[in-house]
Amino acid sequence: MVAGLITAVLLVLFVGGWIWLWLPRNKPALDAAARMPLEDDNGEETP
Repeated sequence: MVAGLITAVLLVLFVGGWIWLWLPRNKPALDAAARMPLEDDNGEETP
C-alpha cells in the first residue's frame, strides 16, 4: 500500500517536472543552459 502511494507521488512529480520544462516561459533559460558548454569563458561561442 505505501509503495503504491510513493510510486504515485513520484509519478506525479515526474510528470509535473516534465510539463514545467515544456512551458514556453522557460525556453530562454533552457536555451541558454544548452549553449553553456559551447561558450568560451568570455561568453563567445566557438565555431
